[in-house]
Amino acid sequence: MALLLNSHPELHTKIARIVIMGGAMGLGNWTPAAEFNIYVDPEAAEIVFQSGIPVVMAGLDVTHKAQIHAADIERFRNIGNPISTIVAELLDFFFEYHKDEKWGFVGAPLHDPCTIAWLLKPEIFTTVERWVGVETQGKYTQGMTVVDYYFLTGNKPNATVMVDVDRQGFVDLLAERLQYYA
Repeated sequence: MALLLNSHPELHTKIARIVIMGGAMGLGNWTPAAEFNIYVDPEAAEIVFQSGIPVVMAGLDVTHKAQIHAADIERFRNIGNPISTIVAELLDFFFEYHKDEKWGFVGAPLHDPCTIAWLLKPEIFTTVERWVGVETQGKYTQGMTVVDYYFLTGNKPNATVMVDVDRQGFVDLLAERLQYYA
């Protein structure tokens, strides 16, 4: 996206918003400070956030709350179509991986589906408008998304930051969409 924005600035006005799964308001999953998707190319992420195009950020703060539980996986499996069966099998693996005590999860967080869920049903998310920047140089914080939660910088908000999710509404939306494949 950053390459597109830099190569074709004339397209900026044609892009209504950019919805990303990445970042966090203070915790990382790849380093103590950085979420993986931002960490792998913080310079590109900074270009996107500072592009002037509204960004919607589904960071770890919300994706960790969008957890799938064992009963949800069975619900998907019981839909009984080929797609829901495959999804349930994939989630079985993901669920097992997240049983590791280091995560402290009851279920398994579904990070990337939050972006599509927000596009389909934004009302299941609680959001705040904040300025977000990306640390590109820090010794310990490279790749960290810096969310100005208390408006300390004086910068105008450039992102809609998801901070909470109606977990049951999220699971219901996934189940509803999986039923389309029946």
